[in-house]
Formats: sequence, C-alpha cells, structure tokens
Amino acid sequence: MKRLLAIVLLVCGLRAARADEGMWTFDQFPSEKVKEKYGFAPSREWLDHVRLSSVRLAGGCSGSIVSPFGLVMTNHHCARSCIEQLSTAEKDWMAGGFQARSAEDEVRCPEIEVNQLTEITDVTDRINAATRGLTDRKYNEAQKAEMSRIEKECASGDDVRCDVVTLYRGGRYSLYKYRRSQDVRLVFAPESAIAFFGGDPDNFMFPRYDLDVAFLRIYENGKPARTDPYLHWSPSGANEGDLTFVSGHPGTTSRLYTVAQLEYERDVALPDRLLRLSEERGMLTEFQNRGPELARISKSALLGVENSLKGLKGRYEALLNKTFFASRVAAEQAFRERIDRDPVRKKVYGGAWGAIAHAKEEQKRIRKRYSNLEPSRRFWSTLMDHARTLVRSAEEIPKPNEKRLREFSDSRLPALRQGLFSTAPVYDDLEILNLAFALTKLREELGPDDPVVKKVLGQDSPRDLASALVKGTRLKEVGFRKALFDGGEAAVQVSTDPMIVLARRVDPDARAVRQNYEDEIEAVEKKNGELIARAQFDLYGTGTYPDATFTLRLSYGQVKGFPEDGGPVAPVTTLRGAFDRHTGKEPFALPASWLAARDRLDLDTPMDFCTTNDIIGGNSGSPVIDREARIVGLIFDGNIHSLGGDYGFDDSVNRAVAVHSAALLSALDKIYDARRLLQEIAPAASSDR
Repeated sequence: MKRLLAIVLLVCGLRAARADEGMWTFDQFPSEKVKEKYGFAPSREWLDHVRLSSVRLAGGCSGSIVSPFGLVMTNHHCARSCIEQLSTAEKDWMAGGFQARSAEDEVRCPEIEVNQLTEITDVTDRINAATRGLTDRKYNEAQKAEMSRIEKECASGDDVRCDVVTLYRGGRYSLYKYRRSQDVRLVFAPESAIAFFGGDPDNFMFPRYDLDVAFLRIYENGKPARTDPYLHWSPSGANEGDLTFVSGHPGTTSRLYTVAQLEYERDVALPDRLLRLSEERGMLTEFQNRGPELARISKSALLGVENSLKGLKGRYEALLNKTFFASRVAAEQAFRERIDRDPVRKKVYGGAWGAIAHAKEEQKRIRKRYSNLEPSRRFWSTLMDHARTLVRSAEEIPKPNEKRLREFSDSRLPALRQGLFSTAPVYDDLEILNLAFALTKLREELGPDDPVVKKVLGQDSPRDLASALVKGTRLKEVGFRKALFDGGEAAVQVSTDPMIVLARRVDPDARAVRQNYEDEIEAVEKKNGELIARAQFDLYGTGTYPDATFTLRLSYGQVKGFPEDGGPVAPVTTLRGAFDRHTGKEPFALPASWLAARDRLDLDTPMDFCTTNDIIGGNSGSPVIDREARIVGLIFDGNIHSLGGDYGFDDSVNRAVAVHSAALLSALDKIYDARRLLQEIAPAASSDR
C-alpha cells in the first residue's frame, strides 16, 4: 500500500518537491520549496515583477517585455504567422529575415494579440454557488453563464481581457484579468533557416543550434507603449548548474486525467489525430512541390503540421508504455480504494470515475460527426471559418451575454473581430486545397449517404465544390466581411455568398452535435472532474500545481544535461557546433549572413542549452531568467523525453530547450548589426561591443 500511495502522489503531482516539477500559478508559487533546494526564495515583489514582465500571445505562445518601450521577445515560430502574412513573393521575410532599422519601419501584424496578466482573483465560491445542486446540462449552462457574467463585470473596455480559468479540474476557479494589446508590430526576425535550423529532424531533440527569436512591439494610440516593469539582461547568461525560472503559458496537460480519459486518448483521439496529420503532411508536401510560390505560402502550414505530428507521436508513445500506464491504473485504484473505505466520501465522490468512463463511451459514438462539423480550431478553411463566424455572430450577439456560446461572449469579441477583420492575405490555391481535404474527410468519415454529406456536397465532388466556393465568395474582402458583421442577422440571412449559404446550411447540424457533446460529455467530465479534485484536496490538501490551462505559470529548475544511449548529453552547445552541423543543404544550411560573419564571431559563445524546468507546448517564447530576474535564455522547445510531459514529469530526462542569451546578443551585434535593438534591450552589453 505504501508503494501504491507513492504512485498516487507521483501521478497527482503531490510528491515532495525534490524534483524540479510543477507549472505553478503565481499566487501559489512554492517559494519555500525552492529555497529548500536552491537557497533562494522568490519574494512577492520578485513574483509580481516577473508576472508583469511576462505576456501571452493569443495564438498559443508566450513572450516577455524586455524594454520600457513595449518591446516583446518571443520565438520566431510564434511570430511566424505575422512574418508570413506580411511577406510577398517579392519580399519574403520568412526566407530573408526582417529588421526595422527605425521606428517607422516597424510593421503592424494583422492578427497578433498580446495579453499581460495584471490581476488574479479567486472566484471559486461564486461559481460553486451558481452550480450548487445542478448536474449535467443545467450544471454546464449555469457554470458558463456565471463565467460570462463575471468576465463581463471585469472587462471595462476592449483594452481589458478577462477570463475565468478552471484549475484543478474544477477544484478552483480564478478570474485572470489582462491588459489587452492588439496593435502589435514586427521589429526583428532572423531568417527561418537559422530560426528552425535542423528542421523536423532536429525538432524535439538536443543538442540544438537554433536562433529561434523574434522581437515585436506593443503600440498604444499609435505610439510605442510604456512598459514598466520589464526584464533586464544578464551580463553572463546561463551556466551549468545555475538555478533557472521559466515564466510562460503552458497550453494543456493531462496529468490529472482518469484512466478512462487516458484510454480514450490512447485508443481513439491520438490515433485519429495522427492519421489525419500524416495525410495533411503528405498533401502539403505535394503542394509545395508544385512551385516556389506555392511552397512559400504553405511553408508555415507544413511546419505546424510536422510539429504537431512529432509532438503527438511522443504523447502517444508515452501512453503505449505499459509500465507507465500500469502505474496510472494502480494509482487510480489505490486512490479510489481509500475513498471507498470512508462511507461519507464514497457517497460524495465514489461515482465520479464511472460517470466519466460512461461519458467517454458516448464520445466514441459521436466523435466523427463532432470532429468534422464542430472542430475546435478551424472550420474547414480560413474562408469557411469566416463564414461560420459571421453566421453564428448574427445569431449569438443579439442574445444576452450569459446565453451565448462562450466564444461570442462580450469579453471575447475584441479577439473575434480582430481575426474576422484581419488583413492577412488569403490564397485561393491553398484555400481550395484545405477545403477540398476537409470535405473529402467529411464524406469519408460520415459516409456518402449521411444527410449532412448530401446537404453539403449535393452532386459535386469535394474538389469541384471547394473550387466553386473559393472562386465565388467575396469573403476575401475585409470590407465585405465587416458589412455582413455590422448588418447582423438581417444581412447574413439574405446573403447569397456561396460560403455564407453553405455555413447557414450546415450550422443546425453542427449546433446539434455540439449540444450533444456539451450535455453528455463536457458537462459530465467537468462535474465529476470537480468531484475528484475535491476528493484530492480532502485527502492531500492544495500543496500542488494544477494542470496547464494556457495561463501564466512559473517553473523552476537548473541548467543540466541528461543521459542518452549510455552516455551524458552536455547541457550547453556553442556557435561552433552550428557551423560544424552546416551541410549547405536544407534543413542544415546556415544563412548567408551567418557564413559571412563567421570570422567576426567567437565560436565558443554558448548557442542553446537545456534545463530541468517543467514546460509544455505554449511555453514557446517564454523567458528563462535567473534569481535576479534577468534574462539568460529563451525557451523554444523540449527534448524528445519531454513529449510525455503531458501526462507526467521525469526530471532525470525531461528537458526544456532554450536559446542562450549570449547567442542572442552576439547574433544581433555581429551578424545582423542590429544596433538600435541591441541598445534598447541591453545598453550595457551594447556599449561594450
């Protein structure tokens, strides 16, 4: 039993903090545990300084404020959408890089939103009061309505974003209040060849030799924003054994999942997603081979697919590990046995696991219809996504705020409008490719006789319909989209635009399967996940961290290598290693700017490094800082062992991977001659050069 209990503590994140584990919220950071191991306890002032110097990029990344004039440092791959959207065949900033030599040269990104966390408030009692005694659909509706009310009360204008965040699977609810910035401009980006040096073969690997960095600037009222506090630069950077902190926004983890939820991931969700991504990779690779311009406009999409494919493979392999999975089963059994020994606890909590298991069976039944008609990220293509947004906006926005679908609540409308009115280019060839693929999968997975498939395709093939829709729509025009949005239901309902017509036709079926999902699956998992979280608090207290939720977290660790194939992997690489790895052929071809600057560089300068900090997807762009809260690096990846970090953390091999601050300064100075930028972020370092 002691062994099983130890497994419970390990799996639930409740073990003693001897390992550098945890994505901690700023209002519950374990400063004393850090002091116990490293001799340094971050103070409240230190934590507030780091929190206010950290930002979130709404597309799924992190960043940091690095000057008093709104300058934000993040990864190149986090700014990739902006760089690509601003590029043309004549000025390809992905390939050639970009540098604003003056303030007038800084270019506005079409879609990037930056959020700075200014306040955290516990709203658990209010949410629990709104849902007390309710189950299933009524519970879910009451919870979402109360969240929307709280968010609306909090947001005083479009420059404020408020999100109610579910933590510990419903054991706690917090209101996160952000300063929202939508005028964000590109300042600097290196060539993609060095930002993603090594390409897919090196992705999630270490040693690495990447300069995965970009600088953006927040503007207010047409001028650079005044931002204080901000992070200063370390004069020496990170060295082996140093204590490091990572402040960022990890996306999602599943460390508190039940066995039934993990089984669904292992047996259904991940295999299905991996198969679809593999097909998308093949489709995009073939598309790239049709010509250089098609390769340019689809490069970002292919990189995203390859990154997701490799990352999900790592998660899938973790769940296929029999020893790991058996430990999760044993941990859950031991925990449930402890609950069952107490009649009162058994009555309150005992049925939660069975209810979740039943919900996952229901999810298997509807998953194909749900994933094809109600995808969580993009509906078939960019233009169809715009069409759905317009159709649903017309119906949702006139409703009371608390009755709307959550993505149309008042607190989220500024982000919705930014995406809908984006000036980013839309390319017909790529739209037809994506839409034809989505329509083909719809027919393949639901069957040609399905009423929805017949309603969508009629007598057309997926390719013919996609081509007709893309060529016939006016949704590529920002003004046309704005007129439909402003015209509301009256304008949308009479529109004859073919994309709008199709979105209207599909929407009743999509809403129906969404309602089924929310009532029979989402509501059950939320309610019973909350019960399990309360049971954990009842037995173990709250001395642990919640699963990641794309909200600001702080992890601690140290610069440290790891064992691989029977030998040690050193934690720091050098510029020399990048030149040694250069072959002249993609993806191991250094840019011409690097080759020309070789003689000016100190090749022993640290390039990249790895640490024991606990991170996950979403941490990309996070600053790595020292105990003085100074920048020593920039997170851009994890090693191959970190891919199982969605389900657990092993500090012996899990590693975060970062660009070293010394490499960043050296490259800005000696390769890119970025004097204006260097003087802004590190004036002391600049004056020494």
